[in-house]
Amino acid sequence: MAASRAHAMMPGLAEVREMIERLVAFDTVSRNSNLELIDFVRHWLSRHGVASHIVASDDGQKANLLATVGPSVPGGVVLSGHTDVVPVDGQRWTTDPFRVVERHGRLYGRGTCDMKSFLAIALALVPGMRDLKRPVHLAFSYDEEVGCQGAPRLIDAVLARLPTPAAVIVGEPTGMRVVSAHKGIAVLRTIVTGHEAHSSQTHRGVSAVTTAAHLIAHLDGLARRRAVDGPFAPGIEPPQTTIHVGTVHGGTAVNIIARECHFDWDIRAIAEDPPEPILQDFRRHCDERVTPGLRNIAPDSGVATELRVEAPPLAHEHANPALELACRLAGVDTTARVPFATEAGLFQRSGLPSVICGPGSIDQAHQPDEFITLEQVQAGLDFQRRLVTALS
Repeated sequence: MAASRAHAMMPGLAEVREMIERLVAFDTVSRNSNLELIDFVRHWLSRHGVASHIVASDDGQKANLLATVGPSVPGGVVLSGHTDVVPVDGQRWTTDPFRVVERHGRLYGRGTCDMKSFLAIALALVPGMRDLKRPVHLAFSYDEEVGCQGAPRLIDAVLARLPTPAAVIVGEPTGMRVVSAHKGIAVLRTIVTGHEAHSSQTHRGVSAVTTAAHLIAHLDGLARRRAVDGPFAPGIEPPQTTIHVGTVHGGTAVNIIARECHFDWDIRAIAEDPPEPILQDFRRHCDERVTPGLRNIAPDSGVATELRVEAPPLAHEHANPALELACRLAGVDTTARVPFATEAGLFQRSGLPSVICGPGSIDQAHQPDEFITLEQVQAGLDFQRRLVTALS
């Protein structure tokens, strides 16, 4: 009886849509503070009798939020999502990115898909969570889009403050598919130091740009070999570890041999082919085969690579309570695996059973005119309503 009463009192699509509009209106691009959004969420929860715990960044400009709805007992479910979004700079939007526009059954706006709609559904349902026997824990992070930087200290707070949860559901856009595994990510920067000279005297200088180009080609070769030889993780597309160079910066003028060049790259690793050996081999290649030749010309030349961000893969686990719960709520008996990284791997590494399931398609994430369909919002709402009913 209590469960049916709670279900009847739950907000619907109109309330969720309004909450999506409110959250999208906050410009939480990762370079900006997310504190205005966090303050809004705190006040929203407080209006409904829910206290929040804030876990701030070192500089105090950003914050994670952790809140428990319902009794403080073991066996609850963590609904996890990030509050930051990717930039809109240089993208050709036909709408205001930070104002939700509805067209043809779609809600357009930065973050509608990735992943403020999931957060909005959870917040909109809070007033209907009155008869919970086990809690819903809300875990909202900062700086996921730039390397899951806020999640580790948020997870520390989960472990320190909460009765042991039964499951973590990370609401990244999966089209409401239940995702049991994903790749990890390592983001790196390689810095090449050369030696300046006039471009007519190439024998006297060491070009940091040319050296960087050779190293980039070497990484491309590593990536191509993995595409042919593996190892492979069936179900993930592409199924092998990938290596990608995203940005290159170097040189000062066309007639000066470049002294400095750096490039940023990432490794999207399957669990069977972790990034550490790749990085070790690359550093060995630089130290043994590249740097000695540079220093024969200029002793102050060299190559250095730093690991800037790392997030582990989510490994498929057959005995996973979070997976079983999500499949039951979604009404499916199959799971998917995805190539992108999420905070789920960090939760799993901390010993918390984790799964990914959220509304929207990753195909729309990070794109101009990002959108989520109302059909997907409704599917996400139905999923979370069933969760609340199950916990009641």
